[in-house]
Amino acid sequence: MDFLRPANWEEALAAKAAHPSAVPIAGGTDVMVEINFDHRRPEYLLDLGRVAELYEWETGEDTVRLGASVPYTKIMENLRSELPGLALASHTVASPQIRNRGGVGGNLGTASPAGDAHPALLAAGAEVEAASVRGTRRIPIDDFYTGVKRNALAPDELIRAVHVKKADGPQQYSKVGTRNAMVIAVCAFGLALHPDTRTVRTGIGSAAPTPVRAKVAEDFLNAALEDGGFWDNGKIITPSVAKEFATLCAAACNPIDDVRGTASYRRHAVGVMARRTLTWTWESYRGTPRTSEGAA
Repeated sequence: MDFLRPANWEEALAAKAAHPSAVPIAGGTDVMVEINFDHRRPEYLLDLGRVAELYEWETGEDTVRLGASVPYTKIMENLRSELPGLALASHTVASPQIRNRGGVGGNLGTASPAGDAHPALLAAGAEVEAASVRGTRRIPIDDFYTGVKRNALAPDELIRAVHVKKADGPQQYSKVGTRNAMVIAVCAFGLALHPDTRTVRTGIGSAAPTPVRAKVAEDFLNAALEDGGFWDNGKIITPSVAKEFATLCAAACNPIDDVRGTASYRRHAVGVMARRTLTWTWESYRGTPRTSEGAA
């Protein structure tokens, strides 16, 4: 296995163009596990640790441009107001040591359905900035996941950053695991209210071959909120609406049975998380303080 260590972004792109099979490594929290267990033995390992710009973020008027290697700890400490859903998801990632190393770019590159950042990115409507020596493009998050641990990147492309609109309403994140830390999600759920467009977006993790949105549930809730005048009157969402939303979110799953949980349990848990996060976000939208925190 050859080790490539570019000093800057241009060298990184040139190395990836010359060796399309090279596996990028930044925090190493996913790749090194696979290598240590001999599950993967790439011909080339592309170390991005010296590419300083990947560790930077920029807060614009409407969006945040988050470098692919910005650690989860930095998101928690600096972007809680702008990206509340992603900050909550970052809190649930593994241990402090891994949160200090791992970043969103690694989650996206691995494209595991259990990646903690995916539900929050889906709910927020993020875009992935991919680059190669041929140029740069932005991939909508809805189009990024193409299969089990597969993504829309071309062989010569690297993830440079993620663009996420600043939250214009409450966002929540919930995760079920066998313990509170150092655990892969049994399933996870993200929800974001977008009052500017009067829409709701969801994200579901570890309950389908790829991270997914519950689009039918979103359409139902968007119509119910609009028809009932909820965005304007701020009334409490009726139990029947919350129940149907939860049922539709559970139906959006396509899970499997594995050592972490059964398919039936995952569907049930997603429904519970959908109802809870809807309650939390709507209470926040109405101006009512919430007593629970993000993780279920």
